[in-house]
Amino acid sequence: MKLPEVSPDPYVDPLRFGQRVQILRERRGMTQAQLAGLVGISPHTMRKIENGQQKAPALGMVIRIAEALRVRDLADLTGRPDGHVDLFVGPGHPRLAAVKAAVDAFPLTSDTEPPPVAHVESRLHAAWRERHKSPNHRETVGKLLPDLIRDTQSLVRHADTAADRRAAQRLLSQTYSLSQFFVAYQPDSDLLWRVAERGMIAAQESEDPHAIGVASWLLAQAHRDRGIRHYDAADAVNREALAYLRSLLPDAGADVRAIAGALEFELGYTAARRRETGTAWRHWDRANVMAARLPADYFHPVTSFSQAIMSAHAVTVAVELHQGGEAVRQSAKADKAVIKSRPRRARHRIEEARGYRLDGQPDVAVASLEKAFEAAPETIRYNGYARSILLEEIESTQAARRRRAADLAMKVGILAA
Repeated sequence: MKLPEVSPDPYVDPLRFGQRVQILRERRGMTQAQLAGLVGISPHTMRKIENGQQKAPALGMVIRIAEALRVRDLADLTGRPDGHVDLFVGPGHPRLAAVKAAVDAFPLTSDTEPPPVAHVESRLHAAWRERHKSPNHRETVGKLLPDLIRDTQSLVRHADTAADRRAAQRLLSQTYSLSQFFVAYQPDSDLLWRVAERGMIAAQESEDPHAIGVASWLLAQAHRDRGIRHYDAADAVNREALAYLRSLLPDAGADVRAIAGALEFELGYTAARRRETGTAWRHWDRANVMAARLPADYFHPVTSFSQAIMSAHAVTVAVELHQGGEAVRQSAKADKAVIKSRPRRARHRIEEARGYRLDGQPDVAVASLEKAFEAAPETIRYNGYARSILLEEIESTQAARRRRAADLAMKVGILAA
């Protein structure tokens, strides 16, 4: 069936499923073959779904298509208002409004002196520590961010010398970096971009290599999460930051070397999203060499980059390449390492669950999501991949798995109690 010359808007017109898939796919810049590969069907079958020769697939495949297209709400794909389910946007956090107000405010005059730089720096370091050790890290960080944002902005405004201003910009950049972790997967993508871009500007103004590396790492992720059309922009940010840091590495401390390693891995992650197997593993290998040069017990304070994280990163690469068996093998290696950050540990368990699902082990996938919830409930609550697995498994024909998935879905907030 031929589509109209001007494609209707899938967010407005009640189109059938196949048309919605085609429109959303094209908006993501994907070919039929690319989408088919991501969801595990043939291009011929995908073509039949889109042109209406095959009825809409079962819920499990609908969710996989939604996941591959990064559809935020299942209703946008199904056309059913009663099917409203957010996948890649979690519920708006109660502290989002206060954080947004602090980000958006730009007071030009103030009679209030900012706190001492050392005091703000100590609070910022404490906030990062709390973020890594708290199971409900968004609540913890969201409580601290508004004052931190206001105080670091004030430090920049009141800086008397060029050196003071650079130091204040470094703290402001770090605060925006922390803010991006809070804002990610919240229902305000514009706020995410304001935070990412302001963090990059502040980092450049600070002239601090570590701040520039962290801001680049986060900005590259923001680009990549917008979809396949933005992968090149993500790579450009990554490569520019790596080129800047590379000449500094021989004399750099562990934090700068670690952020360079994290950037190297991100190139592999994006390559894996493109399904470029050799390139993805080559960047993982390079990042692994960089991790091996760090102290054995070292963890980067923002990215968790370390020797211990590399097996978890290998799981992610294998999952994005749809190598289920390899993801399971790498999961066994990752279990031997200790990931100190609770949110990062939960994120790894979610990636592990994706690997087990690819490998045809749905019961183990649900068990991995239970471990993710135990490590950091707020991580799984805001993760689209975890939500899609649970939505699929609460429809399972296996009663025990269905009950287990439903119990966890209620805890996460996908199902009403």
